Amino acid sequence: MSDNAKENATEPGASDPLSEALRQRDWLMADGATGTTLFNMGLSAGEAPELWNTDQPDKIRALYRGAVEAGSDLFLTNSFGGNAARLKLHDAQSRVRELNRVAAELGREVADAAGRGVIVAGSMGPTGEIMVPMGALTFETAVEMFHEQAEGLKEGGVDLLWVETISDANEYRAAAEAARLADMPWVGTMSFDTAGRTMMGVTSADFAALVEKLPNPPIAFGANCGVGAADLLRTTLGFVAAGSERPLVAKGNAGIPKYEHGHIHYDGTPELMAQYAVLARDCGARIIGGCCGTLPEHLAAMRAALENEPTGPRPSLDEIAARLGGFSSASDGTGADKPTPRRNRRRGR
Repeated sequence: MSDNAKENATEPGASDPLSEALRQRDWLMADGATGTTLFNMGLSAGEAPELWNTDQPDKIRALYRGAVEAGSDLFLTNSFGGNAARLKLHDAQSRVRELNRVAAELGREVADAAGRGVIVAGSMGPTGEIMVPMGALTFETAVEMFHEQAEGLKEGGVDLLWVETISDANEYRAAAEAARLADMPWVGTMSFDTAGRTMMGVTSADFAALVEKLPNPPIAFGANCGVGAADLLRTTLGFVAAGSERPLVAKGNAGIPKYEHGHIHYDGTPELMAQYAVLARDCGARIIGGCCGTLPEHLAAMRAALENEPTGPRPSLDEIAARLGGFSSASDGTGADKPTPRRNRRRGR
């Protein structure tokens, strides 16, 4: 383990940096899009972003610095697809620990030079495989893959693990078990995009209940990615309605993706994301950031709005729709209209 990792490991009974920050602050701002930013830097479609940790380290430092300089209190490492199943697609499955360690080391370097407290969160995305019984991925294999990734991130010096864009409850449980095995604090979000449910049918109420039943629940939980900012806030209100008192995370996309001139663009302006950030806080989110399409200019506008606009009453769905645009479906997913789970290998972030 590196010296930085030793310094940032959580001692028994000690508080982790995120929990301490949440005790001191009403809200924290997370980062924005990894993939969108790296594509803007020249990453090619189909190329594994994680390979840039060793091949283009200066660009990864620039990715992290962009979030820090825009005002983020925490940022995620460039390791979303850094598990063996994802890296096998690029014949890099033997480099899991190395690529995650380097992602974390670069993040630690940027955070330590920030001149203020900045939290480094080790991103862990889905395996991209389907869990049994619908698919072939067993719980034990999923735990093994997440644990291998977690150990690399821990060795590199992250403050905590950040599980994101999960759609399957059992895969979320596997990531939780991996965090326990690595003895690391963690945060975990799911992505809700099928009429208010995840791709595997999990509702906001299901997720809130799942989190509280885990042997080692996350510090915070919530939603990321999905359809759009309005839908994500409706899901956030679903967590609140379920009665959860655990800190909530809201990391919505910057508008809706549109394919233009051979590239995907998100139509959310910095002004729209500033409104989203304030609404997310008023909905009850404590950790607020962006996902796909969210660039440093969006983050800077979000930070300014959070600092300058006073906290307001919890918004209604009508108010959210009026300010951010309509919802993609009439249902929030908690009714009886359960859609059929569908397979998807979306990368996310």
